[in-house]
Amino acid sequence: MNRMDTCFTSVSKMNLILPEETQEMEDIVFCRQSHIINEAPASFAQARIWLDERIRFDPDKPQIAIYNMPFVYRLQSDHTLLIKQLTHALHLTVNKHHSLHTSLHFDIEKNLLMQRVITHEDKNNNNNIFSIIETIYETEEQLNEILHDEKRNPHLFDLAQGLVFRCHIIYYK
Repeated sequence: MNRMDTCFTSVSKMNLILPEETQEMEDIVFCRQSHIINEAPASFAQARIWLDERIRFDPDKPQIAIYNMPFVYRLQSDHTLLIKQLTHALHLTVNKHHSLHTSLHFDIEKNLLMQRVITHEDKNNNNNIFSIIETIYETEEQLNEILHDEKRNPHLFDLAQGLVFRCHIIYYK
């Protein structure tokens, strides 16, 4: 597979790429061009949601996670999931889609809400763009608590840091 082909390779064929080739592929396919800016005014929709949260709730003490969108998937008992491959796939997906690593902040000098794409340099400065959590449960009550927390916990995401995506893997003991 040559360098140009990686841009047009279907997902089903991606497992043919050797692990040591992954970084090279990421640099080729997902690298940002130097002339593209990382910061711009937020869209009208982003500004409306941001302002709505500020008006309704104390921004220093978030009370509810009204914009969290949990998706729950359950593996069948005869299926397996390789966490290492899932983690790798999620890293590729988040790196490719800027909306999954974009922060929002109010610029006082410009008097504007700004959006900023978190770059590799930012990520290397202890700014993780997403998290993967693994939990074991034994009872249905524990599972329900975990799922409720995922839906309602306002501290799981932080738009100011660009932390807008997470994966919680839950195992039954």
